[in-house]
Amino acid sequence: MAITIDDVKDIAKLARLNFQEDEISEFTEEISGILKYIEKLNELDVSGIEPTSHVVEMKNVLREDVVGESFSIEETLLNAPDKKDRFFVVPKVIDN
Repeated sequence: MAITIDDVKDIAKLARLNFQEDEISEFTEEISGILKYIEKLNELDVSGIEPTSHVVEMKNVLREDVVGESFSIEETLLNAPDKKDRFFVVPKVIDN
């Protein structure tokens, strides 16, 4: 699959990226090389090979969830720049 300069310009526009003309030529060559490599990989016979998400077996190492000491509300709010009753006061970030 060949990629053209117009394809790279379209992709850059969708990604909201601005490139100089020489950069667009560079990216066209690089993306074409990547696509050629992927086409080469598609030629491999992978029948009989089980799909995997990791090449090595992975397992989570979890510790037991143990209840421990925690800060009181007063201690938690002690260094708060702004508080009201039992809550932190923060600037509004979402409009209605």
